[in-house]
Amino acid sequence: MFMKEAKNNSEARTVRWLRCLGIILLCLIGYVIAGPFSAFAQATKDPTISLQVSGLDATEPWTFGLRILFMLTVLTLAPALLMLVTSFTRVVIVLGLLRQALGTLHAPPNQVMIGLALFLTLFIMMPVWEKVQTEALNPFLENQVTQEVAMQRAIEPIREFMLKQVREKDLGLFMSMGKIPDPQTVKDVPLHVLVPAFVTSELRTAFQIGFLIYVPFLVIDMIVASTLMSMGMMMLPPIMISLPFKLVLFVLADGWFLVVGSLMNSFQ
Repeated sequence: MFMKEAKNNSEARTVRWLRCLGIILLCLIGYVIAGPFSAFAQATKDPTISLQVSGLDATEPWTFGLRILFMLTVLTLAPALLMLVTSFTRVVIVLGLLRQALGTLHAPPNQVMIGLALFLTLFIMMPVWEKVQTEALNPFLENQVTQEVAMQRAIEPIREFMLKQVREKDLGLFMSMGKIPDPQTVKDVPLHVLVPAFVTSELRTAFQIGFLIYVPFLVIDMIVASTLMSMGMMMLPPIMISLPFKLVLFVLADGWFLVVGSLMNSFQ
């Protein structure tokens, strides 16, 4: 019994010594390998990064690098600006309600609807863009005005467009919520008040046009549903029968011409 315990103790001590010896060998090997690399790291200098802004003078307050940063910021905010200060909101909502009224689900697809909305927006806003280019962009590129003056000139045509479409009720709501006194002239309306009032007015107008589009298609759905119920065909979905009739009505009435024409006239 005692012989077995002594033998086991001697084996355990042997294992511990072997482990210690292995750890010491690994440390020596690591020191030998890492030595040249540490000497090389001490001999070389750490890399440095420096940022230098040059080209700043009294006539041009913006350098080329800062202009690039500003342009990237504008491109990031471009979708929001496109939806909020142009006719895109009204156009895309009306086209979406038209597709729902037809019941065609994914026809036309989203890419076509958004592309059509973008080009209609470009067509509607073209007089505004021409004013911006003539009064703000071209003088700025020719170094006739500073950037601050160019931005103020570029905002004025867009402000005029929004003021023509905004409702006085919506504008008064945001003026009262912001506790802003009544402006003496149109130019005194702050931009942060005009933009949400314009978007609210555009949503109201878009839903009004959508309601008028829905009415004839709703009548067709009701006629088809009542006819199927009178014939006892309750298990047949009415949308399967009414969809061809709605498409025929839309094509015969030249629906795209009427819808696009109504959208154009609504901005006059």
